[in-house]
Amino acid sequence: MTAAAGGDRARYDRATAHLDAPLAIVDLDAFDANAGDLVRRAAGKPVRVASKSVRCRALLERVLARPGFAGIMSYTLAESVWLARSGFEDVLLAYPSADRAGFAELAGDPKLAAAVTVMVDDPAQLELIDRSRGGGTQEIRVCLELDTALHLFGGRVRVGARRSPLREPAQLAALARTVAARPGFRVVGLMGYEGHVAGVGDAPAGRPLRSRAIRLMQAAARRELAARRAEAVRAVRAVVPDLEFVNGGGTGSVQQTAAEDAVTEVAAGSGLYVPRLFDHYTSFRGRPAALFAQPVVRRPGVGVVTVLGGGYPASGAAGADRLPEPYLPAGLRYDPQEGAGEVQTPLLGAPADDLLIGDRVWFRHAKAGELCERFDALHLVEGDRVTAVAPTYRGEGRTFL
Repeated sequence: MTAAAGGDRARYDRATAHLDAPLAIVDLDAFDANAGDLVRRAAGKPVRVASKSVRCRALLERVLARPGFAGIMSYTLAESVWLARSGFEDVLLAYPSADRAGFAELAGDPKLAAAVTVMVDDPAQLELIDRSRGGGTQEIRVCLELDTALHLFGGRVRVGARRSPLREPAQLAALARTVAARPGFRVVGLMGYEGHVAGVGDAPAGRPLRSRAIRLMQAAARRELAARRAEAVRAVRAVVPDLEFVNGGGTGSVQQTAAEDAVTEVAAGSGLYVPRLFDHYTSFRGRPAALFAQPVVRRPGVGVVTVLGGGYPASGAAGADRLPEPYLPAGLRYDPQEGAGEVQTPLLGAPADDLLIGDRVWFRHAKAGELCERFDALHLVEGDRVTAVAPTYRGEGRTFL
């Protein structure tokens, strides 16, 4: 354990000594430092906050009050409407929706319609929205999504998430014309999320050959995408000269995406909490800000303690990297026969012998905002004190997915 990590453990234990675990915290000093680093890497372009990676209105408000941040990138239409009704004035829904009630609400309220932009990559989505209007006549703000995946060997190999079917600039321009010709809709933006660059660490620990392969892939992907995105923006602007924004990026690629002339803003969210999946990047180093504590409830034997709960796997392809990381004290690991348990989790390692019943073990989630689906509040730590308690979406009775 480094001296800094040991000091953090002591601080967190002192700050939460009056609370019972399980509990979750956000270290505001680390959160603010991470926010500052995102702004630095964005080099003057605004950072749109990905709400799915935060899932706490108080912290969304905190980061958006900082210079360099502007707007929210949301993940469901119901969330978008809720945030807009809460006072957030610029909400970009990053995924297509089939929420008919949400579209009816949007089409019937001028303030909501002005605040929320929805994602479209298929004319059938326009049809669904029109069928859902329920008499609402408000113009719907539309963003088109560019497929950012890297295609190799003539398209036989795909590297990147399966998102939009719109890959070529001509396809985006054609859909822009379709939207422009359809009453009740207006194209205002273009988005492309390069998850194979922004969300894949290029320096996995102990795997130098894989690290080199990832870096080569990502360099090729950035070159190909920068050229294709620029062409796509030109094609769409030929149809929509007053396009308001071109969004790209993600925590792991902020500086590279911001350097593209065609991009007007970058998106990021995980870089505020810095979960364990964001430890292995050569381009930046964040500070873990969001953690959760589980109490020691058993000492089954030498070198073993058992904590209550802890089985909070992250989404994505199942694997060990999706499990929370026993973080503090350093040196604990899962029992390979049990892993992270629904109700109890055995932890192995020499530090177990120094832990007593009632002590806590601090974990980091593999991803960012998904932690908030497990806790109804985040205890906000400054120094060695809890200075505020902020409800998560769950704590406000909101579970959007």
